[in-house]
Amino acid sequence: MRAILAGGGTGGHVIPAIAIAQELKKDYGAEVLFIGTARGIENRLVPAAGFPLELIQVGALNKVSLKTRLKTFVDLPRAVLHSKQILSEFRPDIVIGVGGSASGPAMLAAILKRIPTLAFEPNYVPGFANRRVARFVSGAAVHFDETAKYFRNAQVTGVPVRQAFFEIAAAPDAMPTLLVFGGSQGAHAINQVVIESVAALQARVPGIQIVHQTGERDYNDAQAAYASLSGSAEAHRFIDDMPSFFARADLVLCRSGASTVAELTAAGKPAVLVPFPRAADDHQKRNAEALERAGAAVMLEESKLNSESLVETVSALLGDRGRLEKMRNAALKLSHPNAARDIAAMAAKLAGIQT
Repeated sequence: MRAILAGGGTGGHVIPAIAIAQELKKDYGAEVLFIGTARGIENRLVPAAGFPLELIQVGALNKVSLKTRLKTFVDLPRAVLHSKQILSEFRPDIVIGVGGSASGPAMLAAILKRIPTLAFEPNYVPGFANRRVARFVSGAAVHFDETAKYFRNAQVTGVPVRQAFFEIAAAPDAMPTLLVFGGSQGAHAINQVVIESVAALQARVPGIQIVHQTGERDYNDAQAAYASLSGSAEAHRFIDDMPSFFARADLVLCRSGASTVAELTAAGKPAVLVPFPRAADDHQKRNAEALERAGAAVMLEESKLNSESLVETVSALLGDRGRLEKMRNAALKLSHPNAARDIAAMAAKLAGIQT
């Protein structure tokens, strides 16, 4: 079996794609090739995972300047032609689009060459590339039931996350712990409000422990602020072993990107979600709304995020153990422990591989 995974740009696209590639290799002996762009994180992560990577030149079309959009339209036919050349040389049995700039041209090239295609869509509302090819793909692997309506032959598989997130037990019945993060670079808007609110949180929630991944930019400010407090608050530039920190947390305050949402549901962690307001297609808000409707999270939009709203929301949740347990159970119902295996099986079936 030969498979191409196309797309990338951010960890939310690339990390699940690598998990799918590893599953294809393990279960089907697949030879896998990635297609990406020169500016994406795939340039670091894909070779490190041991997979070859081909680059095409194509820009973004969604939420970019008119100049960038026009340049992308000029680059697009060339990107499709380059993708067709890669497909002709590699001769894949299946092309899997994971979203991001490289996904659209590669999937379009595969459709034109009548090669089976599988769209992987981790967000509640499909991204720009997947929306463009949704009607033409052979199948789609989605995270939310409601997302299936955008595609034909869609299956709810979930998003692959590390197995360690599924092995996290409920937080010990000790001091209430709040874990805060905003992605690997931090989230400045969240960081500022949390730093301003720690003293008030300690007053409202006796014994609260706050663990805060700030990113580089706000680390010194957080460190200085927390050093002057008597309670337990710790700042980290970056947390390498996130599952172990999830295990400590009764409540998580974070963004609502697809990978983060998948990790929260895998671990069964109640969350206060602050969607990134400038995310493409406002997908983070849609993800947060889906978890809130399910009873697994509370959404607090960034425009309404201040010290008062944060303290009120967090203290109310941490003060209600029964509600936290209900949120935990609701989150676990949304988890998909076999996501990578199920997506690989879909790809193999579409490729005509007997399983």
